[in-house]
Amino acid sequence: MSSQAWINLAYLAASMLFIVAFKLMTGPRTAVKGNYLGAAGMAIALIAACCEGPVVERLRAVGSGGLVMVGIAAAIGSVIGAWMALKYPMTGMPQMVALLNGFGGAASTLVAGAELWNMTAAAKSDAPAVAGLAAANLAPWTQFAIATALTGLIGAVTFWGSFVAFAKLEELPRFKQAWTNPNRHWINLGLAVVTLLLIWGLCIYPRSVLLYWLLVVVGSVFGCTLTMPIGGADMPVVICLLNSYSGLAAAAAGFVIDNSVLVIAGSLVGASGLILTAIMCKAMNRSLVGVLFGGLGTTTAANADDVYAGKVKSASAEEIAMVLEGASRVVIVPGYGLAVAQAQHAVRELATALEKRGTTVEYAIHPVAGRMPGHMNVLLAEADIAYEKLREMDDINPTFPETDVAIVIGANDVVNPAARTDPKCPIAGMPILDVDKAKTVVVVKRSLSPGFAGIPNPLFAADNTLMYFADGKKAILDLTAALQKG
Repeated sequence: MSSQAWINLAYLAASMLFIVAFKLMTGPRTAVKGNYLGAAGMAIALIAACCEGPVVERLRAVGSGGLVMVGIAAAIGSVIGAWMALKYPMTGMPQMVALLNGFGGAASTLVAGAELWNMTAAAKSDAPAVAGLAAANLAPWTQFAIATALTGLIGAVTFWGSFVAFAKLEELPRFKQAWTNPNRHWINLGLAVVTLLLIWGLCIYPRSVLLYWLLVVVGSVFGCTLTMPIGGADMPVVICLLNSYSGLAAAAAGFVIDNSVLVIAGSLVGASGLILTAIMCKAMNRSLVGVLFGGLGTTTAANADDVYAGKVKSASAEEIAMVLEGASRVVIVPGYGLAVAQAQHAVRELATALEKRGTTVEYAIHPVAGRMPGHMNVLLAEADIAYEKLREMDDINPTFPETDVAIVIGANDVVNPAARTDPKCPIAGMPILDVDKAKTVVVVKRSLSPGFAGIPNPLFAADNTLMYFADGKKAILDLTAALQKG
């Protein structure tokens, strides 16, 4: 077989590995194997791409230093990736995902820009022949221009939108509050019109490098203005959407450089991101348009003093242990506070102590608990908690009235009954875990501070609620010790 046939075969193998990896990563038992297969597919695709004819010719044109530069770049990227994976704690996974989405968008933008530069330079070196070809058939140049423009736009929006999302997740001072400029929709509309005009201009003048980079600049501003108004409680949806954008940018870049495996991989990421975005919107009972332009968390919340004044009951570890001693069924509700405190292993120890007493222990998982989809599942799996004990919201909600004790650890918005009772509440209509219907609710929190949506939680002042104010990990360890003493 020819060298190109072997390259195509390698691309086919890589694409199949990507598809199988996506399938395996849908389940916790097979997710690690799926990750390995996906990495193997990417390695095969990268090696095959370096063997492509045009790539080999360009490396030869640069000289022996070209291949060395590729190797150095790959080594640097590998070191940075490994460092980020080891450095970031589980609490920082959403931020890391946002950064990786952004880097993917930036890579696509740079690839399309470099290819446009090369195509333009080649056209100028053989101007009469290329002009004749364009006059005879404008389709190749038009298709190239459209693919390049979409890559630059989507990649720029992804890069800067992801960095704004990163800043929001890190709760940096200038980004913690949503951008509520009353003219923001008009600003976004104006930017959208400008991007359409620039795309049209690129289709007419497909060799204009200046128009491309102007489109990238406008897309960068557009990415910031689209993401800045989005409230904190909507960030899980935004992460999914930006993940989809990064895939779409990669797929468009595949059309630019005529690389089939990049088109396939980008399409897989784009489609899966859109599906996950739809699932997250359904879990929050919000439309995608409402997320992007509504600004959850930007409305006025109820006064915390009116909700909590004189109604909050604090309890000690010993008092809560006495309640747990008589419980036959306990449901643990993890939230972002559990991730911050790194309390997943302590939670497992508490569950083990309860199960030794004959208590049934389960875990209630809300689709948007934490800062990204699956955040709580990953944390609990890290502590070797059986996946069968993790129950989804729709499955476990009907059982809360028969639950003796519900222990809420760091969760806030996903257990806030105001979503059901207050139509003016910013999270009104969002499906929640019905922990308030349990016989006794124990809430472990450092303070009465609001969740990411920025509103008080009437659950904390409910008659059947006991507040346990402490660091999540220390609180659970103390509670386990008190239970074992009893």
